[in-house]
Amino acid sequence: MSLPARFIASICLSAFAVIATSTPTKRALADPLVVDLSNHLVAITTGFTGTDVLLFGAVQNEGDVIVTVRGPDQDMVVRRKERKVGIWVNAESARYKNVPAYYASASNRPMDIIAPQNILQDYRIGLDNQRFIAVSDNPDADQKVYRDALVRNMQNAGLFNQRPAKISFLSNQLFRTDIHFPANTPTGTYTINVYLIRDGRIASVKTTPLVVSKTGVSAEVYEFAHRYSALYGIIAVIIAVIAGWIASVAFRKR
Repeated sequence: MSLPARFIASICLSAFAVIATSTPTKRALADPLVVDLSNHLVAITTGFTGTDVLLFGAVQNEGDVIVTVRGPDQDMVVRRKERKVGIWVNAESARYKNVPAYYASASNRPMDIIAPQNILQDYRIGLDNQRFIAVSDNPDADQKVYRDALVRNMQNAGLFNQRPAKISFLSNQLFRTDIHFPANTPTGTYTINVYLIRDGRIASVKTTPLVVSKTGVSAEVYEFAHRYSALYGIIAVIIAVIAGWIASVAFRKR
Protein backbone atom coordinates (compact mmCIF):
# COMPACT_ATOMS: atom_id res chain seq x y z
CA MET A 1 0.00 0.00 0.00
CA SER A 2 1.35 3.47 -0.86
CA LEU A 3 1.96 6.12 1.77
CA PRO A 4 -1.15 8.18 0.88
CA ALA A 5 -3.29 5.05 1.04
CA ARG A 6 -1.83 4.10 4.41
CA PHE A 7 -2.44 7.58 5.69
CA ILE A 8 -6.07 7.54 4.55
CA ALA A 9 -6.62 4.07 5.99
CA SER A 10 -5.15 5.08 9.35
CA ILE A 11 -7.44 8.11 9.50
CA CYS A 12 -10.44 5.89 8.74
CA LEU A 13 -9.44 3.42 11.47
CA SER A 14 -8.95 6.24 13.96
CA ALA A 15 -12.38 7.66 13.16
CA PHE A 16 -13.94 4.27 13.66
CA ALA A 17 -12.14 3.84 16.96
CA VAL A 18 -13.67 7.10 18.17
CA ILE A 19 -17.14 5.84 17.23
CA ALA A 20 -16.60 2.44 18.83
CA THR A 21 -15.41 3.94 22.15
CA SER A 22 -18.22 6.51 22.43
CA THR A 23 -21.09 6.33 24.94
CA PRO A 24 -23.72 3.52 24.63
CA THR A 25 -26.34 5.89 23.24
CA LYS A 26 -24.01 7.24 20.57
CA ARG A 27 -22.71 3.73 19.84
CA ALA A 28 -26.26 2.52 19.17
CA LEU A 29 -26.69 5.30 16.64
CA ALA A 30 -23.28 4.81 15.05
CA ASP A 31 -23.16 3.72 11.43
CA PRO A 32 -22.05 0.06 11.21
CA LEU A 33 -20.30 0.68 7.88
CA VAL A 34 -17.91 3.48 6.85
CA VAL A 35 -16.63 3.62 3.26
CA ASP A 36 -14.62 6.02 1.10
CA LEU A 37 -12.44 6.12 -2.03
CA SER A 38 -8.89 7.33 -2.50
CA ASN A 39 -10.11 9.26 -5.54
CA HIS A 40 -13.65 10.07 -6.69
CA LEU A 41 -12.49 11.09 -10.18
CA VAL A 42 -10.73 8.99 -12.81
CA ALA A 43 -9.27 11.45 -15.33
CA ILE A 44 -8.73 10.03 -18.80
CA THR A 45 -5.97 11.89 -20.62
CA THR A 46 -4.28 11.22 -23.96
CA GLY A 47 -1.73 8.88 -22.35
CA PHE A 48 -4.19 7.09 -20.07
CA THR A 49 -3.25 3.40 -19.74
CA GLY A 50 -5.54 2.41 -16.88
CA THR A 51 -5.51 3.01 -13.15
CA ASP A 52 -6.46 1.55 -9.77
CA VAL A 53 -8.72 3.26 -7.23
CA LEU A 54 -8.41 2.28 -3.58
CA LEU A 55 -11.68 1.60 -1.76
CA PHE A 56 -11.32 1.41 2.02
CA GLY A 57 -13.67 1.26 4.95
CA ALA A 58 -14.41 0.03 8.44
CA VAL A 59 -17.14 -2.03 10.07
CA GLN A 60 -18.36 -1.55 13.61
CA ASN A 61 -18.66 -5.30 14.24
CA GLU A 62 -17.35 -8.29 12.36
CA GLY A 63 -19.06 -9.23 9.10
CA ASP A 64 -18.53 -9.97 5.43
CA VAL A 65 -18.19 -7.26 2.80
CA ILE A 66 -19.13 -7.29 -0.89
CA VAL A 67 -18.36 -4.43 -3.29
CA THR A 68 -19.96 -3.91 -6.70
CA VAL A 69 -18.96 -1.28 -9.27
CA ARG A 70 -21.42 -0.55 -12.05
CA GLY A 71 -20.87 1.81 -14.98
CA PRO A 72 -23.58 3.78 -16.78
CA ASP A 73 -26.23 1.70 -18.53
CA GLN A 74 -26.23 1.40 -22.30
CA ASP A 75 -27.92 -0.50 -25.13
CA MET A 76 -25.89 -3.24 -26.79
CA VAL A 77 -26.43 -5.46 -29.83
CA VAL A 78 -24.97 -8.95 -30.07
CA ARG A 79 -24.72 -10.39 -33.58
CA ARG A 80 -24.16 -13.96 -34.67
CA LYS A 81 -21.80 -14.45 -37.58
CA GLU A 82 -22.46 -17.08 -40.25
CA ARG A 83 -20.37 -18.18 -43.18
CA LYS A 84 -22.12 -17.70 -46.50
CA VAL A 85 -20.42 -18.30 -49.85
CA GLY A 86 -17.07 -18.40 -48.07
CA ILE A 87 -17.58 -15.03 -46.35
CA TRP A 88 -18.40 -14.40 -42.68
CA VAL A 89 -21.40 -12.07 -42.42
CA ASN A 90 -23.67 -10.88 -39.62
CA ALA A 91 -26.84 -12.97 -39.33
CA GLU A 92 -29.30 -12.95 -36.40
CA SER A 93 -28.87 -10.49 -33.56
CA ALA A 94 -30.18 -9.72 -30.10
CA ARG A 95 -30.51 -6.28 -28.53
CA TYR A 96 -30.22 -5.67 -24.81
CA LYS A 97 -31.01 -2.73 -22.57
CA ASN A 98 -29.65 -1.84 -19.12
CA VAL A 99 -26.23 -3.30 -19.85
CA PRO A 100 -23.59 -1.65 -17.65
CA ALA A 101 -20.66 -0.20 -19.56
CA TYR A 102 -18.46 -1.59 -16.78
CA TYR A 103 -19.04 -4.09 -14.00
CA ALA A 104 -16.72 -5.36 -11.28
CA SER A 105 -17.15 -6.92 -7.87
CA ALA A 106 -15.05 -7.84 -4.86
CA SER A 107 -15.59 -9.83 -1.66
CA ASN A 108 -13.61 -11.06 1.31
CA ARG A 109 -14.97 -14.60 0.87
CA PRO A 110 -16.80 -16.43 -1.94
CA MET A 111 -20.16 -14.74 -2.47
CA ASP A 112 -22.18 -17.97 -2.37
CA ILE A 113 -20.84 -18.57 1.13
CA ILE A 114 -21.46 -15.02 2.33
CA ALA A 115 -25.11 -14.76 1.27
CA PRO A 116 -27.88 -17.01 -0.08
CA GLN A 117 -28.78 -16.88 -3.76
CA ASN A 118 -32.05 -14.99 -3.24
CA ILE A 119 -30.18 -12.12 -1.56
CA LEU A 120 -27.65 -11.96 -4.40
CA GLN A 121 -30.47 -11.91 -6.93
CA ASP A 122 -32.54 -9.26 -5.13
CA TYR A 123 -29.57 -6.88 -4.87
CA ARG A 124 -28.20 -7.82 -8.32
CA ILE A 125 -24.84 -8.85 -6.93
CA GLY A 126 -22.60 -10.70 -9.39
CA LEU A 127 -22.60 -10.96 -13.18
CA ASP A 128 -25.07 -13.85 -13.23
CA ASN A 129 -27.63 -11.72 -11.39
CA GLN A 130 -27.52 -8.69 -13.70
CA ARG A 131 -30.87 -8.10 -15.38
CA PHE A 132 -30.25 -7.31 -19.00
CA ILE A 133 -33.53 -6.50 -20.76
CA ALA A 134 -33.81 -8.37 -24.06
CA VAL A 135 -35.59 -6.44 -26.82
CA SER A 136 -35.56 -9.17 -29.52
CA ASP A 137 -38.10 -11.99 -29.79
CA ASN A 138 -35.59 -14.84 -29.81
CA PRO A 139 -36.45 -18.03 -27.87
CA ASP A 140 -35.17 -18.33 -24.30
CA ALA A 141 -32.51 -20.86 -25.34
CA ASP A 142 -31.12 -18.43 -27.91
CA GLN A 143 -31.31 -15.55 -25.43
CA LYS A 144 -28.97 -17.42 -23.10
CA VAL A 145 -26.51 -17.95 -25.95
CA TYR A 146 -26.58 -14.25 -26.83
CA ARG A 147 -26.33 -13.18 -23.19
CA ASP A 148 -23.34 -15.45 -22.61
CA ALA A 149 -21.71 -14.01 -25.72
CA LEU A 150 -22.35 -10.47 -24.48
CA VAL A 151 -20.75 -11.19 -21.10
CA ARG A 152 -17.84 -12.98 -22.76
CA ASN A 153 -17.18 -10.05 -25.11
CA MET A 154 -17.21 -7.56 -22.24
CA GLN A 155 -14.87 -9.79 -20.23
CA ASN A 156 -12.47 -10.02 -23.15
CA ALA A 157 -12.52 -6.21 -23.36
CA GLY A 158 -11.65 -6.01 -19.66
CA LEU A 159 -14.92 -4.22 -18.80
CA PHE A 160 -16.47 -7.13 -16.84
CA ASN A 161 -14.22 -8.79 -14.28
CA GLN A 162 -14.25 -12.57 -14.69
CA ARG A 163 -14.08 -13.25 -10.96
CA PRO A 164 -14.55 -11.06 -7.87
CA ALA A 165 -11.48 -9.24 -6.63
CA LYS A 166 -10.18 -9.82 -3.12
CA ILE A 167 -11.17 -7.63 -0.18
CA SER A 168 -8.47 -7.66 2.49
CA PHE A 169 -9.22 -7.04 6.16
CA LEU A 170 -6.26 -5.22 7.74
CA SER A 171 -7.80 -5.87 11.16
CA ASN A 172 -11.16 -7.12 12.39
CA GLN A 173 -12.66 -3.79 11.36
CA LEU A 174 -10.63 -2.07 8.63
CA PHE A 175 -10.80 -3.39 5.04
CA ARG A 176 -9.57 -2.38 1.59
CA THR A 177 -9.63 -3.40 -2.06
CA ASP A 178 -8.33 -2.03 -5.36
CA ILE A 179 -10.73 -1.32 -8.24
CA HIS A 180 -9.01 -1.57 -11.62
CA PHE A 181 -10.09 0.60 -14.53
CA PRO A 182 -8.54 -0.40 -17.89
CA ALA A 183 -7.42 1.97 -20.63
CA ASN A 184 -10.73 1.56 -22.53
CA THR A 185 -12.91 2.47 -19.53
CA PRO A 186 -16.03 4.34 -20.75
CA THR A 187 -16.76 7.79 -19.37
CA GLY A 188 -19.70 8.52 -17.12
CA THR A 189 -20.84 8.30 -13.51
CA TYR A 190 -20.21 4.95 -11.84
CA THR A 191 -22.12 3.60 -8.85
CA ILE A 192 -20.18 1.76 -6.15
CA ASN A 193 -22.24 -0.25 -3.65
CA VAL A 194 -20.69 -1.70 -0.51
CA TYR A 195 -22.70 -4.35 1.36
CA LEU A 196 -22.09 -5.42 4.95
CA ILE A 197 -23.51 -8.92 5.42
CA ARG A 198 -24.02 -10.78 8.67
CA ASP A 199 -25.62 -14.20 9.07
CA GLY A 200 -26.60 -14.23 5.41
CA ARG A 201 -28.53 -10.94 5.64
CA ILE A 202 -27.76 -7.38 4.53
CA ALA A 203 -26.83 -5.40 7.63
CA SER A 204 -25.91 -2.14 5.89
CA VAL A 205 -25.42 -0.70 2.40
CA LYS A 206 -23.31 2.27 1.38
CA THR A 207 -23.41 3.86 -2.08
CA THR A 208 -20.77 6.24 -3.39
CA PRO A 209 -20.37 7.71 -6.90
CA LEU A 210 -17.22 7.78 -8.98
CA VAL A 211 -16.83 9.90 -12.12
CA VAL A 212 -14.79 8.80 -15.13
CA SER A 213 -14.17 11.81 -17.37
CA LYS A 214 -11.92 12.86 -20.22
CA THR A 215 -9.61 15.78 -19.46
CA GLY A 216 -7.12 17.89 -21.36
CA VAL A 217 -6.87 18.13 -25.15
CA SER A 218 -8.52 14.76 -25.73
CA ALA A 219 -11.60 15.95 -23.81
CA GLU A 220 -11.85 19.12 -25.89
CA VAL A 221 -11.50 17.19 -29.16
CA TYR A 222 -14.08 14.62 -27.98
CA GLU A 223 -16.58 17.32 -27.02
CA PHE A 224 -16.04 19.23 -30.27
CA ALA A 225 -16.46 16.06 -32.36
CA HIS A 226 -19.79 15.24 -30.71
CA ARG A 227 -21.17 18.76 -30.57
CA TYR A 228 -20.13 19.78 -34.12
CA SER A 229 -19.89 16.42 -35.87
CA ALA A 230 -20.31 17.81 -39.42
CA LEU A 231 -17.68 20.51 -38.94
CA TYR A 232 -15.34 18.00 -37.28
CA GLY A 233 -15.68 15.69 -40.29
CA ILE A 234 -14.89 18.53 -42.71
CA ILE A 235 -11.82 19.56 -40.72
CA ALA A 236 -10.63 15.94 -40.56
CA VAL A 237 -10.91 15.63 -44.35
CA ILE A 238 -9.04 18.91 -44.90
CA ILE A 239 -6.24 17.85 -42.55
CA ALA A 240 -5.98 14.48 -44.32
CA VAL A 241 -5.77 16.16 -47.74
CA ILE A 242 -3.11 18.61 -46.56
CA ALA A 243 -1.09 15.84 -44.92
CA GLY A 244 -1.29 13.75 -48.09
CA TRP A 245 -0.20 16.70 -50.24
CA ILE A 246 2.78 17.45 -47.96
CA ALA A 247 3.83 13.80 -48.04
CA SER A 248 3.59 13.67 -51.84
CA VAL A 249 5.71 16.81 -52.19
CA ALA A 250 8.32 15.47 -49.78
CA PHE A 251 8.64 12.14 -51.60
CA ARG A 252 8.65 13.83 -55.03
CA LYS A 253 11.72 15.90 -54.09
CA ARG A 254 13.51 12.74 -52.97
